[in-house]
Formats: sequence, structure tokens, C-alpha cells
Amino acid sequence: MVLGNGASSSSLNMKSGEDKVNSNKNLSVLVVDDDPLIRMLHDMHLKKFGLNPQVVEDGKKAVDLFRIGASFDLILMDKEMPVMNGVEATKELRDMGINSMIVGVTSRGLEIEMQDFMESGLDFCFEKPLTPDMITFLLNELNKKNDDDNND
Repeated sequence: MVLGNGASSSSLNMKSGEDKVNSNKNLSVLVVDDDPLIRMLHDMHLKKFGLNPQVVEDGKKAVDLFRIGASFDLILMDKEMPVMNGVEATKELRDMGINSMIVGVTSRGLEIEMQDFMESGLDFCFEKPLTPDMITFLLNELNKKNDDDNND
């Protein structure tokens, strides 16, 4: 299941614009998840797209990275983590003025729980683990967003 700005499960199969996915070398990605297996899996998938993600295990560490001046184009945010969960971290990042694309990833596929997570300030929300098709979709959306920002 996926929730987001006009996203649907069928839009994940999009093949047009895949050439833009090859221009990912300059994109920075942060993976925020307390599950070491999910961190490793997402890291592995992202590296196949030419990305070199940074990984942390809770929302507080993600927020702290931004506080010391780090910035990321894409943040993959788990919902349930110790110390600071994804809802709290996303709200705090948005309150700090962070406009990076924040994508929720959760093991809870119930639409109501995903909608609650979306309301914290996410751009999209997916059930984990992310697949290469989901990552392709997100990178295309991020490239579109960056193109729009550069044209403003």
C-alpha cells in the first residue's frame, strides 16, 4: 500500500522518465530505521541506483543531523522507533523548515495508521520493505520536484 500526493499502486509501474533515475549521483539520502535488516536492505537497494545513503537508527539522530547542518534530498523514515518515532521526527523536521522529501516506511499497512503518519508531514508513505520499483517511483518524483524548484 502507498499513500501520497496523488500516488497510487499502479503509478509505481511507471517506466517513462527512468532516464532521470540515472542522474541520482548528486542526490543525498538518509535512511532512518531501528531495524538493522531493513536499514541494510534499503541501503543495498539505494546503492544499486548509484546513491550512497547515510543510515541512522532513530528519529532523534535524524533530527540531530539536520541541527548540525546536514541536509538530504530524500529521507526514508520508519514510523515506530525507540527514542523518537517517525511521526515526532517528521513533525520536528517540518517545524525546523526542512522541505526535503520525507517518505514514511512502516510495517503497519492499515490505511488509518498510514494516514496518521502522512499527517505528520510526509510526502508519501509505503509499507516496508521498499522495492526497487518503489525507489524508482520516489527518485522520479524527487527529480520532478527538483526540476520544479529549479524552474521557480
